[in-house]
Amino acid sequence: MSLITGPGHSYPIGATVQTGGVNFCLYSRAGTAVELLLFDDVNDAHPRHTIPLDPFLNRTFHYWHVFVPGIGAGQVYAYRVHGPFAPEQGMRFDPEKALLDPYGRALAIPRHFSREAAKRPGNNTAVALKSVVANPQTYDWEGDEPLRRPFSQTVIYEMHVGGFTRHPNAGIAPEKRGTYAGLVEKIPYLKSLGITAVELLPVFHFDEEDAPDGRVNYWGYSPISFFTPHAGYSHNKEPLGVLNEFRDMVKALHRAGIEVILDVVYNHTAEGDHTGPTYCFKGIGNRVYYILTKDKSRYANYSGTGNTLNANHSMVRRLILDSLHYWVEEMHVDGFRFDLASILSRDGDGHPLANPPILWDIETDPSLAGTKLIAEAWDAGGLYQVGSFLGDKWKEWNGRFRDDVRAFVKGDPGMAGKVASRFLASPDIYGHEGQEPEQSINFVTCHDGFTLNDLVSYNDKHNHANGENNNDGHNYNLSWNCGVEGPTDDPAIEALRIRQIKNFFTLTLLSLGVPMLLMGDEVRHTQHGNNNAYCQDNEISWLDWSLVEKNGEIFHFVQQLIALRQSLSIYARPRQISLVELLHQSRIEYHGVRLHEPDWGHDSRTLAFTVWGSRSVFHVILNAYWQPLDFALPPVNGAGTTLWRRIIDTACPPPHDFCRLADAPGVPGETYPAQPRSVVLLAAARLPDKT
Repeated sequence: MSLITGPGHSYPIGATVQTGGVNFCLYSRAGTAVELLLFDDVNDAHPRHTIPLDPFLNRTFHYWHVFVPGIGAGQVYAYRVHGPFAPEQGMRFDPEKALLDPYGRALAIPRHFSREAAKRPGNNTAVALKSVVANPQTYDWEGDEPLRRPFSQTVIYEMHVGGFTRHPNAGIAPEKRGTYAGLVEKIPYLKSLGITAVELLPVFHFDEEDAPDGRVNYWGYSPISFFTPHAGYSHNKEPLGVLNEFRDMVKALHRAGIEVILDVVYNHTAEGDHTGPTYCFKGIGNRVYYILTKDKSRYANYSGTGNTLNANHSMVRRLILDSLHYWVEEMHVDGFRFDLASILSRDGDGHPLANPPILWDIETDPSLAGTKLIAEAWDAGGLYQVGSFLGDKWKEWNGRFRDDVRAFVKGDPGMAGKVASRFLASPDIYGHEGQEPEQSINFVTCHDGFTLNDLVSYNDKHNHANGENNNDGHNYNLSWNCGVEGPTDDPAIEALRIRQIKNFFTLTLLSLGVPMLLMGDEVRHTQHGNNNAYCQDNEISWLDWSLVEKNGEIFHFVQQLIALRQSLSIYARPRQISLVELLHQSRIEYHGVRLHEPDWGHDSRTLAFTVWGSRSVFHVILNAYWQPLDFALPPVNGAGTTLWRRIIDTACPPPHDFCRLADAPGVPGETYPAQPRSVVLLAAARLPDKT
């Protein structure tokens, strides 16, 4: 039975519920014919209706469109697109493939989904992913809006939706483990820690099978759709259920005062290289969506994953912007961290652009004006743009903070000057063009690499579980095992590891800039030395909730550090101020073990500095040397009266490692004995100069 359809409209792109039916619109410039497939069920081998789009009635410019009456939200659909299969010309049409809508808001997964069938020529309808019509206007947000918290008041927690609650000891119902709903149940934990923003590893629906044999893609850096929340994180298994469950999570986090930042992957897709599957883009417009090699038969690979999205093509720019608008306007997210963001500065031939259109589009978009934008300012093709990423709005993952702080804390010589700069929001990198201190996103660990516990427990990576003969993952880790590789019962080594962990947290949370913590570091989560656990959807990656009690000392230390940071006006400033202006207003004096004699030499492992505020004074001592050292203390006022109190000493056992100012013990004498490999913070009220 055929359907009586209308011509439809070229806008909006995608499937849009309208009065009496649904308007479908698909962009395909080189396609010669398009069919819309409507299914009763995702598992059907054949569509109930196949609607051929007339190129005279159902095509406007390069947009194919049709209005189908009598259907609505929940309708399962796909496309077939005809055209030449000519890889030497960059075209890979296969009219037998069922293709996803690039603008699809939800998708359905058949029981016998086959990635292999999507890689082979021929019909795969019964085992193909299919899109589902959605109507976002039906959700009740109950007045919720993005929080728009200033970066200066932000503490970011990078986390994995699944791994956060998938462990059997997470303390939630089995059916909710590893889901958006499961995360909601753990919001009180995030709130108690002091987190103000969660940065979720990719939640665009991704290809879990894009991994070595017998393993799964756990991290999610293999996107299939840029508009669809990952169905695998949904407790509600209905195709549209994931949408409301994701929204429920965002709304609950907002009610707790926690922002939602998405780690977004607009640099490549799950379709991989010329041997990869055809889910969507390859079969709709391969030359449009991907950067191809000079001979057009292969894919440029600046992402390290097989292909590279052609982000500065006019249609791909539109796709990215529409995707960002959707997540902000319809899903209420607060910001985005752009994976391998430097790829977005490449043109259609892969060459870096001085003024990339897509980055300026995002920078100047009025609907994104209140949205947090964070760039991972490098790519796998060699572009490294930390400190030079364009625009005024973008903040950057500061990879040099990670490397320099790691090197200093492990005891590498000659790092004092670099650590001084990193502590002050890296003015050598960002002290130009009026950049704010928050330009620098400071982190020591993230999903990619060692956890903080493993950073102080392993000299080498141990990635054998990944099945790649330990050849994957970074070899340059700047880690130190403190004397023994891996777990140990030696109390001296354990004490040193705890101290080093506290050193890292103190430097990260007291540095100017925006601190970012990795999920589980606050309770010493370990991946057993695996620094590339992208395919480990198991207890290697899952947060072990028993560690909260076992390693409560670290949790409490981090909790107090965050509270201290949030109480100080130098971090939570009431107005925007440039890094140059802030440092000009501040009086900072550098020292070594003797006052006003900092050791910037190539053998230095120590640094001290005093920050003079209008109402308080802070003195920081960093001793990365393996022996105790006596550091001279500056007088607080002109009369030479010393009123220093010890807030932090990472060498002290709890509860003396961290003290509130009101309870902090005074420091007698004119020197402070800093223990080996320790960080000390002293504070004093600033008295009037008696002279």
